Amino acid sequence: MKRGNPTPEKMSQGLKLGVNIDHVATLRQARYATMPDAPNAEPSLLEAAREVESVGADSITVHLRADRRHIQDRDVYALRESIATKLNLEMGNTAEILEIAVNVKPDFVCLVPENRQEITTEGGLDVVTHLEALKPTVARLQDAGVRVSLFVDPVEDQVAAAAQCGAEMIEIHTGAFANAAPEGGEAELKEIVRAAKAAHSAGLQVNAGHGITMKNLLNLLTTPHLAELNVGHHLVSRGVMVGLGKAVSEMLALMALYRA
Repeated sequence: MKRGNPTPEKMSQGLKLGVNIDHVATLRQARYATMPDAPNAEPSLLEAAREVESVGADSITVHLRADRRHIQDRDVYALRESIATKLNLEMGNTAEILEIAVNVKPDFVCLVPENRQEITTEGGLDVVTHLEALKPTVARLQDAGVRVSLFVDPVEDQVAAAAQCGAEMIEIHTGAFANAAPEGGEAELKEIVRAAKAAHSAGLQVNAGHGITMKNLLNLLTTPHLAELNVGHHLVSRGVMVGLGKAVSEMLALMALYRA
């Protein structure tokens, strides 16, 4: 398979939404972690995926962590076989998870940093430092027919390194922006905008994720060149109150206002 940085795909259907359902699995594992094959294990990841697909989500995202704290191997295989949209697998750069990814062949892989002590991903990959370690992983995934994204902080040096690594996409880490204020921080948003412009100029598809909510989404939508947002915790949390399908529908309605 040809490697490199192709021109970003044209967005015929506007800004896309990937829904991360990790925390559906978190709720399941709270009770059924010691009973992995229990027929009454709930909530069902497959039902959650079908629900968000039915209201227009473009992809399903799951993070298979080394410690298997929420998503399990069998979940990834079951989703690959069952979902109607695309599967985005988040993973650390480890040999064990790489073998699973090559076997499963998700539509996308997003390489993320992983710290066993963290509650959730706390920052972007340091691609500049780990460039040589990441290159063979990116190449192996692409040879298996998988498009690769790197989860990076909105720093131009990291964006340039992602392009040098051969990835097709980046996912801009929006956590600092999201944590700055309910609507997002102005200075942090400027950094995201600069990173998005640099990535687009380098031929990378520009995705974004982490901490995105209905409150900060409109400000984030001033970022140019966005192709896809990945949102998880907020949608699952709001889904507890109003239903997962409705939560996704509400976010999609706001995203429809985006004009690249």
